[in-house]
Amino acid sequence: MPENRSGIGYDAHRLVLERKLTLGGVHVPHNYGLKGHSDGDVLTHAVIDSILGAASLGDIGTHFPSSDPELRGVSSISLLRRTKKMVAVEGWEVVFLDATILAEKPRLSPYFDRMKSRISKVLNLGSSDINVKATTTDGLGFIGEEEGIASMAICTLERTT
Repeated sequence: MPENRSGIGYDAHRLVLERKLTLGGVHVPHNYGLKGHSDGDVLTHAVIDSILGAASLGDIGTHFPSSDPELRGVSSISLLRRTKKMVAVEGWEVVFLDATILAEKPRLSPYFDRMKSRISKVLNLGSSDINVKATTTDGLGFIGEEEGIASMAICTLERTT
């Protein structure tokens, strides 16, 4: 029987003017974008944290600190590629991923297939091995007041060695 592990990730960023909104490596047209040292992609950041957690490799801030000037504006998809390589060295591969974006606006369902495609290509997952969805907070908190967007993810890793 294969050895499996699961990990959970979470990330949240403030919405600001004059930034592009990127989620799951996909540009989503909106009046606001996410503030962050990198591209602020909360979906991909949550995915990275879930993978690192399952592999017992710490968190995104440990490997990709916001104090690193070389990471300013970097695509979070490129950080996901690096994360996949890190866990592969430790003998793990992602076999399933489920993620939820928490946002009041914009409506995200038209972009789910592209988000899934971008992430699944990096992680070498089939379309049935990844799920991306969104929900609102019905006006509650910083998300409901449209001050920020958050994301949660859970992944399952399988031992390869």
